[in-house]
Amino acid sequence: MSTSASRHRQGLLEAAIQAIPVGIVVHDERGHCILANASARALGPRAVDDLPAIAFDCPDAAIIEQIGDLVVEAQACPVATPEETFTLTTITDVTHHHAIQRDLIARAYIDALTGLPNRTMFEHSIEDLIAGARPSDRFALAFIDLDNFKHINDYYSHAAGDALLRKVADRIRGALRPSDMLARIGGDEFVLLLSPVTDQASTLASVLDISDRLKQPFFIDDHEIFASASIGLSLFPEHGTTYEILRRQADNAMYRVKGDVKGGVSVFEETMSHAATARMAVEQRLRLAIRDRCFCCAFQPKVDMRTHAVSGVEVLLRWRDELGMIQAPGDFIGLAIELGLINEITLQVLNETVRTMPDIDEVFGPDVSVSLNIAAKQACDVPFMSAFCDALGATGMARRFVLELTEEAFFTKGRFQLEVLPRIRAIGARVSIDDFGVGYSSLAALAEITADELKIDRSFIMDIDKRPRSQIVLKAIESLGLALGMSVVAEGVETFEEVAYLLGATQIRCAQGYYYAKPQLIEQIRQGDQRVSAPRAAQSRGSDFRSPSLLRRA
Repeated sequence: MSTSASRHRQGLLEAAIQAIPVGIVVHDERGHCILANASARALGPRAVDDLPAIAFDCPDAAIIEQIGDLVVEAQACPVATPEETFTLTTITDVTHHHAIQRDLIARAYIDALTGLPNRTMFEHSIEDLIAGARPSDRFALAFIDLDNFKHINDYYSHAAGDALLRKVADRIRGALRPSDMLARIGGDEFVLLLSPVTDQASTLASVLDISDRLKQPFFIDDHEIFASASIGLSLFPEHGTTYEILRRQADNAMYRVKGDVKGGVSVFEETMSHAATARMAVEQRLRLAIRDRCFCCAFQPKVDMRTHAVSGVEVLLRWRDELGMIQAPGDFIGLAIELGLINEITLQVLNETVRTMPDIDEVFGPDVSVSLNIAAKQACDVPFMSAFCDALGATGMARRFVLELTEEAFFTKGRFQLEVLPRIRAIGARVSIDDFGVGYSSLAALAEITADELKIDRSFIMDIDKRPRSQIVLKAIESLGLALGMSVVAEGVETFEEVAYLLGATQIRCAQGYYYAKPQLIEQIRQGDQRVSAPRAAQSRGSDFRSPSLLRRA
């Protein structure tokens, strides 16, 4: 090859090396840099002088280093010629790749809303802690579940709910040691690792302090929001030696708080495990009951106290279990709502009611209204209520139906009034406020409710003839309800004295309760089954129990 051609090739090689977008640095055996291309020099002196030496000391792997705002990867390898051995180092800008990796790691292990570790990271941390635990090591898990968080979301907005979650996280973190860990595992649920701990009493005191902190008001978007959390506590190794067992025990303790007085703290006890097992058994039976359509309906009339005419009938859910026994909803309805099973049950009740309408007409009269109960959680579930209204409208009987909702449903921020109520009105059904007076409302709030019927809770009716203060409250509710165009129903009427007071001292005509009839299945009403007559409580008060079959039709 001619000298000219050789020089041409050498020039081309040097130009190619300079144009490569990867930094290339070559050092001789004495450590002198004999070549650095433009990409390497652009990274600064450290890339040319320091990184090759660091990379040379790690011959089996690339090294990651920070240079200013950039993250680079350097890797060195020997290049031998007959005369000498050189070190060639490649330096690659991996800033973008590194940022993507960090983002993926964050998505996998960090909760985006609060910046806390998520469920996956927390579980891995606990498993590592258990794996390395010595016989004397002790730590605690606390499950923290915010109370009534859905109401806060519905009333103040989801943005306010998110802000509350962030503030809750900050407030809990403010009470922790560097060795503790707080994670958000979903929704309004947090889990806390306290490590190390010495004894149950001091650990409980620490968690009670966190509970008290969460009861202090939060200031969000010019609102003073009060919240609380139900907290369950389990300890390692007393209550379990694996994360799954400790998690389950803390969860059981937390549910004990939810079932008693929300906003408290409970330490796991063995009896809670038995209760959780029983709860799981009920859950499985409930799911089977839905699958096998084992629900039936009892009926309780609404009666004109002056004429004894039946003006309406309320449909009440019952569960005919695998032994043929009838279970009242108090035994399972809360669990159905919690598990998200109530929607399917409600649709089954609607279908059963429509199927039974000829019997309802025969027993109670062809013009009576038919009331169905809708849980507050359902009432604000727009997709479900849309499907429910479509199903009810398709029966052609919607105008005979009254949907009974507790007042809680009406005070979620606009959801029911703006999105659901128009659908109910469009099919011709009516709306009733059930159990009025024991929920979140005040008398003034009635003015914002668009409803057709107001059912005064039993707590205001019981012994009304003997309770002057309740008489004043009852009169106020009655007057405001009537002024707003709502028919008023007294719930839970059991005694002659209560009926006599209502007739003599109020304008309320319609009543519902054991004094007139307890809820009965259609077949029981037809049979005039004496075994389902007035309960002992009503009998002991001297009530004159009347079976629906003895009441006049409207």
